This record gives sequence, C-alpha cells and structure tokens, in this order.
Amino acid sequence: MSKIILVLIGIVILFVLFIVGSYIARFVFYQNIEKEVEEIFSKVENKNEIVTKEDVERLPKNVQKWLQYSGVIGKKRITAVRLKQKAEMRLAEDKAWMPVQAEQYFTSQEPSFIWKANIKAAPFIHISGRDKYENGKGNMLIKVLSLFTVADSKGKEIDQGTLLRYLAETIWFPSAALNEYLTWEEIDEQNAKATMTYGDITASGVFTFNSEGEVVKFEAERYGVFDGEIRLETWSIPVRDYKQFEGIKIPTKGNVTWKLDTGDFNWFNFEVTEIEYNRPLPY
Repeated sequence: MSKIILVLIGIVILFVLFIVGSYIARFVFYQNIEKEVEEIFSKVENKNEIVTKEDVERLPKNVQKWLQYSGVIGKKRITAVRLKQKAEMRLAEDKAWMPVQAEQYFTSQEPSFIWKANIKAAPFIHISGRDKYENGKGNMLIKVLSLFTVADSKGKEIDQGTLLRYLAETIWFPSAALNEYLTWEEIDEQNAKATMTYGDITASGVFTFNSEGEVVKFEAERYGVFDGEIRLETWSIPVRDYKQFEGIKIPTKGNVTWKLDTGDFNWFNFEVTEIEYNRPLPY
C-alpha cells in the first residue's frame, strides 16, 4: 500500500473521529441545557389563577385590547412555556443566511428563559448556541461544533439585553403583562411603553398595536456589539401571522433588526412552529 493511500486513510479516520467527537460534544452541550431547563422549571408554582377582566383594567386601553384579543381573559395565567422555532440568521450584511432550529423555555413568576439553538453554518459545520436569562442575569454561550467556545458573554450589558429579550417575547405568553415586575404607560392609541425591573436592572421598550389589538412591533434601546464596541442602538422586531395555540392568539413570524446610523441591519428572522403552556417536565 502506497504512502499516499495511507495518508488518505489517516485523513479519513481523523475526519470521522472529529465528526463523531463533535456529535458527542453536541449531545453533552444539550444535556447540560436540559439540566438548566429543569432548574428554572422547578421554581414554577402552578396556582391555577384565572385571568379576569378586573385584572386587566389597571392597564392602558391598548394593552387591555391586546390581552382581550389574545384570549387570555378567562384562562389560567401562563407560568411556563415551551416553544419551537425555525429561523435564519446572519452575522453581517455581506454574510450568508444560516438556517436555525431552536427551542425556548420561559417561566413568568420569576422571569427567566433558556433558548437553545442548532445553527448550520456549512456542510458538516454546526454552531451550538444557548441564550439564558435567570435571576436577573444573562449569559450567551456559543460553541462551534459544540467544541470550541467563541462566546461566553456576561455582564451588565448582557443582563440588560436578555431582560429586553424576555420583555419582547412576552408576546408569546401575554398574561405575563400582568406581573408586578412590569409597569405600563400609554403613549398614544397605538403605542404603550413597558418598563421591566428585575434584580438591579431596569429597561423599557415600546409595544405597537394595530386596530384589532395585535402587537405588530416591539422596539427598545438595547446594548449590542458594533465595530468592536458595546453601545446602545435601536432594536426593532416587527411581528405578524397570528395563530392560535391552546386558545391563545400569538404572532408566529417576525424579523429582528438593528436600526443603525449606517442603515438597518436585519440579522434574524423567525417562525414559531409549536408552543405549549403550563406543561410540567419532562415533555
């Protein structure tokens, strides 16, 4: 057997071992996330509280109309959520879109979420991601091939960003609007400002409603990394395509865009494909 053939065989063996190692690492990565999900869900108390008309009367008229439209009145408060997403993302305007499969878990009594994602960057190349908000703290963990850590972000700016993400995504479990850590202020007929305070972080965003009572957009000033520096920029999420899940109407599609001085950068597009409310683990 020639040396060239031996070298080729060696390369193939190394490639196979590398791929197998990557898949094992991905399994371990997601197993660790499952443990984190169990931890946040262990704090959920199912008190079976029913949302009443009286509960929503203290809110601005447009927020009341949203909650009425969504169908939460007369139903149990949503304390735990599991959803699935299919999405696409890109890292820059000149970069290719990458397909994303994701699952996300929320709790609302003590606000928290865990988002786990598998991103297909190229053939045989995947990126494992986990975004987390718990106890008022945020953490974004990203690993290429589930092996090589490229981001493990923490700090005040991340805390603010994940709090705002939680606030924006209450559109998928609208009864969270009634929680004490949220305050509301009507701006005009179509817009209401929501301020969320939890731990030592306070941040606000604006929900925009249409005449039917649907949320059609959320915008806030959120920290992001731009040209190597962290700064506040406008983070905008228009949403659409309302569907009903377990009697609750929610938007299922949306686009996430940074509105920068240099122009809008749409970097993430999503679709919610499944959602479950108040289901105990394991699923």
